[in-house]
Amino acid sequence: MKRTRLIVSLLVLLVAAACSGGFEDGLAAYEAGNYEQALKVWRRLAEEGSAEAQFRLGVMYENGQGVEASGTEALAWYRKAAEQGLTVAQYNVGVLYHEGRGTMRDDAEAVNWYRRAAEQGDVQAAYNLALIHDLAEGTLQDPAEASKWYRMAAEQGHTKAQTNLGLLYDQGRGVEQDFAEAAAWYRRAAERGNAMAQYNLGLMHEEGVGVEEDPVQAYLWLSVSASFGHYEALGERDRVAATMSPEQVAQAKQLANEWKPEP
Repeated sequence: MKRTRLIVSLLVLLVAAACSGGFEDGLAAYEAGNYEQALKVWRRLAEEGSAEAQFRLGVMYENGQGVEASGTEALAWYRKAAEQGLTVAQYNVGVLYHEGRGTMRDDAEAVNWYRRAAEQGDVQAAYNLALIHDLAEGTLQDPAEASKWYRMAAEQGHTKAQTNLGLLYDQGRGVEQDFAEAAAWYRRAAERGNAMAQYNLGLMHEEGVGVEEDPVQAYLWLSVSASFGHYEALGERDRVAATMSPEQVAQAKQLANEWKPEP
């Protein structure tokens, strides 16, 4: 499940404090668990037009902090902040429309708000936007558009985006098929611990597609993928092992035991 953003960055908080002197009073009350006082302070600021206070009210309504939980109210306050350009609020509006919380599910609206947040650099918004264009049915399905947003998130280290971009290159959907490029994106995600990317990279080394055929590397990546819970990797690794010499198996086992994900 996609998660809305519940904490504003320190920078946003500092901006809020500078713009409206009472914001920090609300923040202090909130952090002390005095939600009634935080709600009072932030509601006043929100009604005066503070995007940050509007966002915080949305959080409180979403989580039932000092008020009865209400997705409808959360969406209304998030949207007020989002329309003023607050990225984190735009992302949360996208999530609520995508999941149908506080409103009817509406993927077109989700796309609209995810796009606004992604255009301001929000990595998760870019990934969610790509997922809709990748997996949706009908007019929203657009693999080329999906590749654009996967790439944005992938280049900023989002491992699921890296894996899915690899899949697009692997399958030739939305981009020209390029097995070497697919392997390169799988590798970036695999080295960070993504089990699906590790599995796919292992298969490519097993078959010599996009990379050099190398049973030791295939065994390595399939073993690591299995350790991260990929349910097919263990059986595939054992099939590779049946084609290897004892020396190769020993080498591959050592590499797998020594492997650690990149930070």
